[in-house]
Amino acid sequence: MSQNSQHLPIAIIGAGLGGLTLARVLHLHGIKATVFEAEPSPDFRPQGGMLDIHDHNGQLALKDADLFEKFQELIMPGAQATRVLTPQGQILVNEPDDGTGGRPEVKRGELRRILLESIPAESVRWGHKITTVAGIGNGRHLLTFANGHSITTDLLIGADGAWSKVRAVLCKESPTYTGTTFIETYLHEADTHYQESAKAVGGGALFSTAPGKGILAHREPNGVLHTYVALSKPLEWFAAIDFGNAEEALHRVAQEFEGWAPELRALITHGETNPVARHLYTLSTDVRWDRIPGVTLLGDAAHLMIPSGEGANLAMFDGAELAKAIIANPDNIEAALEAYEKELFPRSSKEAKEALRLHKILFGSNAPQSLADFFANPTSATTPSP
Repeated sequence: MSQNSQHLPIAIIGAGLGGLTLARVLHLHGIKATVFEAEPSPDFRPQGGMLDIHDHNGQLALKDADLFEKFQELIMPGAQATRVLTPQGQILVNEPDDGTGGRPEVKRGELRRILLESIPAESVRWGHKITTVAGIGNGRHLLTFANGHSITTDLLIGADGAWSKVRAVLCKESPTYTGTTFIETYLHEADTHYQESAKAVGGGALFSTAPGKGILAHREPNGVLHTYVALSKPLEWFAAIDFGNAEEALHRVAQEFEGWAPELRALITHGETNPVARHLYTLSTDVRWDRIPGVTLLGDAAHLMIPSGEGANLAMFDGAELAKAIIANPDNIEAALEAYEKELFPRSSKEAKEALRLHKILFGSNAPQSLADFFANPTSATTPSP
């Protein structure tokens, strides 16, 4: 075997929350796994904003990972609060943080940090972008990376997100554009410089929506307001905007919100960071695959869906459930994968369909009243999250 190639029992592709939860739970039970991540270091890029971690999935995974107490230290007090405003700024919903801890908010980067710190540093290999996957028989796979390295593995787990390379081994489905894009921007020191906008957002999450569009924001620590501007437009519409020119891009996006309350439009027009267009893609709500020995998926790689506040929770829950299946069947990996996928498919399908329902509540023909009605009488445990 050459210097750049070796055999590993378990290879996890992707050092996101799901892949790291899997590695952590396995590590607790003495099972070694190696995580391969395309990015060169854990601090290569910002890790996103706030996440609401739910007591029925994400928190259970953290308990399986023996990290629940550390997670509780990360919670931002009061951030479960929710406000729904009309485009003119009228308050339809003003729910304070009830203090129950059912869906407390933490920063994604901090959650990832405690997961990384909970596994041996040498178990994560940075700067390994997967390029090809090939079956070599008996459930084994050969992986090659852009840096020239290659490995073989007995168990390959794709935790590599929306554009998963591992998914192609199992099924032909690729993500499709949902028709909606989120434009992301930030305000800093908002309580000092943008008091009206800070008041509109409140202590947690803000939703102000209309058919086909909306302004969603969340308060983060130190007076930061993190905004996602939703627009239902074709990809070509966004391609015509120079997002490298922040002033021009924000002006063009703000034009779609003429007549909205000044404190809401200011979340766009006063954005202090270069806006980033995040096109929303999804797999079908019933995506699944036939069992192929030695490989499976978790998180967005398995069930990419429209944002609903469940993505990170499901990824971590998948990771913990897969780890427990492996731990329960250490001498029969195929039995472990079958047991895991038997539960994964219906769970994912249910959540994907619920995500579509919530998207229609947020941006459908009766928005924002449909969202106010949802909060008045929710029919599921899922609550929208920006």
